[in-house]
Amino acid sequence: MNKAPVNRKHVVGRLLSYVGRGYLALFVVVILCILVSAVASVSGSLFLGTLIDNYIVPLAAMANPDFSGLLRVILMMACLYLVGALCAFAYNRIMVTISQGVQKRIRDDLFGHMQTLPIKYFDTHAHGDVMSVYSNDVDTLRQMLSQSIPQVINSAMMILVTFVSMLATNLLLTGVVILCIIVMLLVTKFLAGRSGRYFVQQQVKLGDLNGYIEEMINGQKVVKVFCHEEEAQEGFDKVNDALCESADKANKYANILMPILINIGNVQYVIVAMAGGALALGGIDAGITLGTIATFLQLSKSFSNPISQISQQFNSVVMALAGAQRIFNLMDEPSEEDHGTVTLVNVSYDKDGQTLVETREHTNLWAWKVPQADGSFQYVKLAGDVRFDHVDFAYEEGKTILHDISLFAKPGQKLAFVGATGAGKTTITNLINRFYDIADGKIHYDGISINDIKKPDLRRSLGIVLQDTNLFTGTVRENIRYGNLDATDEEVEAAAVLANADDFIRRLPQGYDTMLTGNGANLSQGQRQLIAIARAAVADPPVMILDEATSSIDTRTEAIVQRGMDALMSGRTVFVIAHRLSTVRNSDAIMVLDHGRIVERGDHEDLIQQHGIYYQLYTGAFELE
Repeated sequence: MNKAPVNRKHVVGRLLSYVGRGYLALFVVVILCILVSAVASVSGSLFLGTLIDNYIVPLAAMANPDFSGLLRVILMMACLYLVGALCAFAYNRIMVTISQGVQKRIRDDLFGHMQTLPIKYFDTHAHGDVMSVYSNDVDTLRQMLSQSIPQVINSAMMILVTFVSMLATNLLLTGVVILCIIVMLLVTKFLAGRSGRYFVQQQVKLGDLNGYIEEMINGQKVVKVFCHEEEAQEGFDKVNDALCESADKANKYANILMPILINIGNVQYVIVAMAGGALALGGIDAGITLGTIATFLQLSKSFSNPISQISQQFNSVVMALAGAQRIFNLMDEPSEEDHGTVTLVNVSYDKDGQTLVETREHTNLWAWKVPQADGSFQYVKLAGDVRFDHVDFAYEEGKTILHDISLFAKPGQKLAFVGATGAGKTTITNLINRFYDIADGKIHYDGISINDIKKPDLRRSLGIVLQDTNLFTGTVRENIRYGNLDATDEEVEAAAVLANADDFIRRLPQGYDTMLTGNGANLSQGQRQLIAIARAAVADPPVMILDEATSSIDTRTEAIVQRGMDALMSGRTVFVIAHRLSTVRNSDAIMVLDHGRIVERGDHEDLIQQHGIYYQLYTGAFELE
């Protein structure tokens, strides 16, 4: 995740834009409630002076005091405090609604944007770090919106109203308070500035820790197989120590800030009391009475306490802004570019039986809708003719992976790619899907450059079965239907039969309605792969990509699955990547790759006769068996 410094103005502006979208009226109500609450609180302090000077002192000198006036004033103060309490309750309750609503919208936008990101982003960012944005960073934002922001606004209102009240009460004592406040601000700037920097680091380190934990959880079998527990622990300790160090420094400054400010406030209280007494007794200011001093002492507390509270919330705000920066960094990641104009549509034949006509009905007949210069459209039947023409590709600039790849697969043909790990087999299939764009050359699909085809339409025409299966929380039926959300139950079961998965599915506790969780943890690896194959079958695409699709299946099961695979591949253009050469023998053409180049091509018999790399691999496989 981007670790650039936090641009606070930019982040705050974007957060306010979320508040303004749908919650502006509620936020105005919050401001008004905070203002009323602050005025009520300060008015209570001002009432205290009136209470002492106009009621308590005169009543104390009376032989037969009448307490009715005192009672009336006390009731007025009680009503005033009640209004303030109700307003405080109201704005805190409303801020919960605002914060949860903003949090939901941010998560919606975050997840929605994540769906538009290219595969390259997820290949280059730790999944745990991305997950930390959704959990830790969004949660710190929630705390800031629901707690810190109302507290800061309330404190700011209190400071403003109290300062005006102090000026109206006594200028000399106000000057004494201001001197103490300057000291508090200097201390706050020194300590909060340092803690804020470390709070930003803490959020970054927390993302690193989550990324490491996620990797270790996914790789637990590998860790245990290679007895790597101690090394894994050492790696965790290193990342955890870095988080601990930044959190320790951040909280060290944050935790000492509040006690220091409270004690400065106490010193201020004493100084104001002494200054007020000196001014009154010395006759310097005749306007100072006992009630004035009592009022000012309350006001000075009301003035210093909000500053302490703002200082206390400063660290939460800084941490939340650091989290918000990470959220917006993810939102600002460039979406996958798609300049294609060709779409995939359902078609049927006109009455003449020759002309393709677009239709909204499901006809199981598809065509590419190609815009023409005159504004009309040409319909090219989806056949599955894929051709590479002198293609070069590099994941990183200057590090070419594929060199001058030229090949073709006619509709219905089966092409196989074999070669050592890292030879470029999977990269070729990634280019067909346009997970990455080529550096040089052309790839044509039914005579159309795939760069001209919209990516969703291109991928809709392709079926893919990966070596690593991904099953989602849901029933077996729902996981198979993932390949075609419009598939009926009968079509789902037919796809499972085609993939030879129907037999074991029906033996599950609830059959097709058995719930799968944890990526199908209650199934064997082979069974998960069979469901993945059925998922591709129900999509019924004209082009299939099988990337080590049977690698997780034992030899006996492979023979059964292979028959289903053959039925699945019938009439389709198929690209097969396999290390088991027995699965590619019946391919129309076999491409042998080495370091990103096609070094041999031909069918099985041709390559055996060439006595080249394929021959050595094939005979070596039999020798191993």
